[in-house]
Amino acid sequence: MFLIELQDIDSEMKRLEARKRDLPEEKERMKEALAGIEDDLEQTKAHIDELNQAHRAKEQEMKNGVDGVKKAKSRLLEVKTNKEYEATLKEIETLEKKNGNVEDEIIKLLDEIDQAGTALKTKEETIREYRADHEKQLLAVEEEIGSIGAVFDDIVAKDRSIREKIDPDILRKYDLIRQRRNGNAVVPAWKEICGGCHVNMPPQLYIELQKYERVITCPNCNRIIYWENRQDEQQ
Repeated sequence: MFLIELQDIDSEMKRLEARKRDLPEEKERMKEALAGIEDDLEQTKAHIDELNQAHRAKEQEMKNGVDGVKKAKSRLLEVKTNKEYEATLKEIETLEKKNGNVEDEIIKLLDEIDQAGTALKTKEETIREYRADHEKQLLAVEEEIGSIGAVFDDIVAKDRSIREKIDPDILRKYDLIRQRRNGNAVVPAWKEICGGCHVNMPPQLYIELQKYERVITCPNCNRIIYWENRQDEQQ
C-alpha cells in the first residue's frame, strides 16, 4: 500500500526537519555547558589566589607582630618607672594576644587553601574527562549536521517518487488529514481498534478493512486506516 510507505517517508522527513532545527541548538548547549564548567574552574583558581594572597598578608602581619613583641620586650630593660614597666607589659600582652589570633587565622587559611586545592584537582580531572567526551559528542553532532542534508534530499526524492504513484484525489485527502493530524495521516488497526485514536470501530468496517479493496478512514478521527496482522508477529 503506497499510502503506508508514504506515511513512513513523511514521518522520517518530519524527524529530519526537526533534527535540522535542533542540532545547531544542541551544539550550542554543549558549548555553553563546557563554558560553564570552565568558568567554575576559573572561579576556583581565583578563590585559591585570593586565599594565598590573604595568607601572605597574614604572614606579614604575624612577622610584624613578632617584631613588635621583641621591640617591646627590649624596652623593658630601659624603662625607669613602675608605671612605664606595667604599660610595656600590657602592650606585650596585647601584642601576643593579637599574634595568637593572627596565628589562628593563618591556620584556618591554610586549611581552606588545602581544601580548595583538593577541590581544584578534582574539578581539573572532571573537566579533562568532560572535554574528551564533549569533543566526541560535538564531532558526532557536526558530522550529523554535515550528512543530514544529503539524507534529507534522498528522502525528498523518495517522497516525490511515491507520490507520483498515488491517485491525486487520494493524495489530496492524505495531505489534508496529515495537516490536521500533526503529520500522522495513516495508522494501523488491530482487533477493531484504530491505532490513531484507540477507539473501537464497527465490526463490519473492520472486516471490510481486511480486504484492502478501498481507502477507509476511521469514523472517529478520520485518519486513513489499514489492517495490520499482528497475529503473525506474535507467532
